[in-house]
Amino acid sequence: MNKRRGAAQAPSQAFDGPVLAIFAGYYRPHLALFGADMGCAFLTAAVDLAFPMMTKYVIETLLPGEHFRFFFVMVGMMLGLYFLRTGFSYFVTYWGHTVGAYIEADMRRDLFSHLQTLSFSFYDANRTGQIMSRLTNDLWEVTELAHHGPEDLFISLITLIGSLALILFIRWEVAAVLAVVVPVMLIHTAHSRSRMLRTSRKVKERTAEINASIESSISGIRIAKAFTNESYEIRQFRRGNEGFKSAKKTYYKSMADFHCKLEFILHILNVVVVAVGGWLIMRHKMTLAELIACNLFVNAFVSPVRRLTGFVEQYTTGMAGFGRFVEIMRLKPDITDKPGAVSPDTIRGDIEYRDVTFSYNNDVTILEHINLSVKAGQTLALVGPSGGGKTTICHLLPRFYEIKEGSILIDGHDIRDMTLESLRKHIGIVQQDVFLFAGTIKENIGYGRIGAADEEIIAAAKQAEIHEDIMKMPQKYDTIVGERGIRLSGGQKQRVSIARIFLKNPPILILDEATSALDSATELKIQYALEALSQGRTTVVIAHRLSTVRNADSIAVIDDEGIRQQGRHEELLAQEGLYADLYTAQFGIP
Repeated sequence: MNKRRGAAQAPSQAFDGPVLAIFAGYYRPHLALFGADMGCAFLTAAVDLAFPMMTKYVIETLLPGEHFRFFFVMVGMMLGLYFLRTGFSYFVTYWGHTVGAYIEADMRRDLFSHLQTLSFSFYDANRTGQIMSRLTNDLWEVTELAHHGPEDLFISLITLIGSLALILFIRWEVAAVLAVVVPVMLIHTAHSRSRMLRTSRKVKERTAEINASIESSISGIRIAKAFTNESYEIRQFRRGNEGFKSAKKTYYKSMADFHCKLEFILHILNVVVVAVGGWLIMRHKMTLAELIACNLFVNAFVSPVRRLTGFVEQYTTGMAGFGRFVEIMRLKPDITDKPGAVSPDTIRGDIEYRDVTFSYNNDVTILEHINLSVKAGQTLALVGPSGGGKTTICHLLPRFYEIKEGSILIDGHDIRDMTLESLRKHIGIVQQDVFLFAGTIKENIGYGRIGAADEEIIAAAKQAEIHEDIMKMPQKYDTIVGERGIRLSGGQKQRVSIARIFLKNPPILILDEATSALDSATELKIQYALEALSQGRTTVVIAHRLSTVRNADSIAVIDDEGIRQQGRHEELLAQEGLYADLYTAQFGIP
């Protein structure tokens, strides 16, 4: 019985619009908290604007009029306002950063979920360290922008507009000076921002390259030591590190140019205001109290400008990281469920490759007009020289890659008409290069079926003949296997991976040279486990050791020209073709 599945869950938002609109969309789930944050930011700016006017009133009215009692009331009000400002500032600092962390977590969730949908071809073309950099470093800087960006921009605009309006109320001449300076600063900021954005993006690219280099070097540290190539690895890292330093220097140069020119303008502004104010006082058009108030407003004006300079720096680094995030989010998976794809509850396991042609990235053709079939419960062996496409044939069955022409059928149904989840749920793969997660043995076996009971995990381990080895370990099933299972022997890792498949219990099994890297004694023990695993399942075996496939129901001999021979062991030996040559080369006699 087939069940039709609905469309896959849509991402939290679309990624085909302008980058800033996509960025703003991440605030939507947190609007209430974000609104409270902006409200507190507004009140903080209001207190900063109120202080100069209150100071002007004290100097100009209360002190000359000897209203001393009201003077102390005003001082108390000022003190109270700054207590309130401290509370507003605390809310902005704590909850504002929290909003940024929420947004970062949402982005990382979306990115990680999207990475799960991308096909093998994406991971073939991108290094792990570079992907990690986009998940960590880039998004951390986006967090800073998500919090400080709107807050700094909002406070700065409120303070700037308020300062200009109040200075205009006091003396329009001083406001005119500021009105001339502001456009100059905006032009300088806009010019510097584009340059800093380019250089910041280059820094992130170099950081990603360093992360990729570190990941590769640490993963391959045993190979480096075995070949005594530590000095080579150090040179390679230094080369990447020098590129990073060069990119950083370029970024800091553009940042220094931006900051220094802006600081020069701001400092000259104080001199100009004093000069204009002094000239107005000389002409009896301005009082000393008004000049003091104007200077306080200029300082209030300068503060948001400096805040804006920080915003520009955060914007360039944050948006460079967000741009790299959007780049990946806009990638479409090469392989997806077609509309109306079905999800079979059960399958028998009849497999047929019908006139299949395949090439990686539509480049050199790897497989051409391949025809293969195996009945449910039978074993098909793929043998032949390396490079003939045996592993590729197996990778096409669970749709790790998409075929170019032809079709692959399971129980008479094209695999492209099945959902990816249901297709891969019915296929188990045991490879030569076993991957184990850096957790416990129980977790690694349990990965075959998430949520399986301990009794089921132990039963699977017994079927894979690894239970006795596990019980001899100090922590038994809670033993940590280390990164990629480094604390286990090759045979133990292989049997843990076999136990994982026993637990999954799929009707179709792929064995990709599962024993070729093991010694004879270990291979024999694992061969028993594999034979038990294959019992009653449709099995596709890739093998270089022909002794392991003598009893296969069908053997296909494949080289770079395609399928050269197909039949049972005895039939192929009698044909005196490529299979007989391979058998003679391995055993000396047919």
